[in-house]
Amino acid sequence: YLSGQAEIAREAAAALKTSAADLPARVAALADERRRLERELADAKKALALAGPAKSGEGDGAKEIAGIKVLLRAVDGVSAKDLKGLADDAKTRIGSGVVAFVATADGKASLVVGVTDDLTKRVSAVDLVKLGAEALGGKGGGGRPDMAQAGGPAGKEADALAAIEKRLGALAPA
Repeated sequence: YLSGQAEIAREAAAALKTSAADLPARVAALADERRRLERELADAKKALALAGPAKSGEGDGAKEIAGIKVLLRAVDGVSAKDLKGLADDAKTRIGSGVVAFVATADGKASLVVGVTDDLTKRVSAVDLVKLGAEALGGKGGGGRPDMAQAGGPAGKEADALAAIEKRLGALAPA
C-alpha cells in the first residue's frame, strides 16, 4: 500500500515539476495562484462589462430617460454573484441614476437593478426587477429599494431590459 502511495506522490511531483517533499507546498502555491487568477478574471470581466460597447461621445454609456440617467446592459461572462458588484460599481460611476444588468449562464438569466440612493423615493429597484423578471419568464425577484435581483430562463434578456426602459419612460420627468 505504501509503495503505491509513494508512486502516486512521485507521479504528482513529476507532473508539478517539483520533488515529492515539496509537493504539499507546491499544491498550496498553485491553489493560491488559481484563486488570485480567478479574482483577476472576475475583475477584468466586470471592467469589460462596465466599459460596454465602444460608442463615441457617450461617456459612461448611460442615457437619460424621464430626467434620470439610465444604464441598461446585457453582459457576457459575468456570474450571477458578480452582477451585484457590477451594479454597485456602475451606480458609483454614473453618480445618480438607475442601472440594470442581465447576464446568462447555463441556460439561466440573472438580472440585477440598482437605483442610487437619491432616487429610491421615485424609483424602486424591486419594482423594476420584478418587471424585468416577468419579461424574462421568471417569477418574483426582490431585494431593497436601491438593489434587487431576479432570475429566469435565458433567451429574453433584451425583453427584460426593454420592459425596465419602458417603465422608466412612463415616469413623469422630475
